[in-house]
Amino acid sequence: MDNKPFLDYIKNFIKLTDEEETILLSKTVHRKYLKNQYIVQQGDICKSVNFIISGSTKAFYMDLEGQEHIVMFSIEDWWTSDLGSFITQTPADFNLQCIENTELIQFTYENLEYLYKAIPKLERLFRKIVERAFVASQKRIIRNFSLTAKERYQIFKRTYPKIEQRVPQYMIASYLGITKEFLSKIKSQLIHDQ
Repeated sequence: MDNKPFLDYIKNFIKLTDEEETILLSKTVHRKYLKNQYIVQQGDICKSVNFIISGSTKAFYMDLEGQEHIVMFSIEDWWTSDLGSFITQTPADFNLQCIENTELIQFTYENLEYLYKAIPKLERLFRKIVERAFVASQKRIIRNFSLTAKERYQIFKRTYPKIEQRVPQYMIASYLGITKEFLSKIKSQLIHDQ
């Protein structure tokens, strides 16, 4: 598996020496998942944080009625995990499932703790990643409270154009908190308004 996309991503945040790169890569696990395969399931402890080399995933909560509520999509050069479960090593609130065949670089909790000590600047990298995830989550909560479904969909299209082309419409509807039929009406209205 090619480490270049991962190392290029890291260079956006911190500079590693050749020795540090070697240490970092020695603590990674490369894994391939098939479409629809789970990386973690609700109730299990999330064992890794995952950098996506190729493919896509969705994080979702399954309610007691069996209804899927998608909270996040992830594609290449993004991280994916049930971060709450990973950090606390307690049962996951979310399922993490591959939408496409997916290749990941994974870090176990133990390996990540080791890397923080061996290469302290990695803590800064992961702090930045968690900060970005927190900000995105907060913005999403505010949008869900304050914007119409049409406005949320328009923001989704602008923010994640690559995702919309790769995931089924019913998943986008779930992410937006609406039915797929209502999403179809919104899309028809937007076409009509042009």
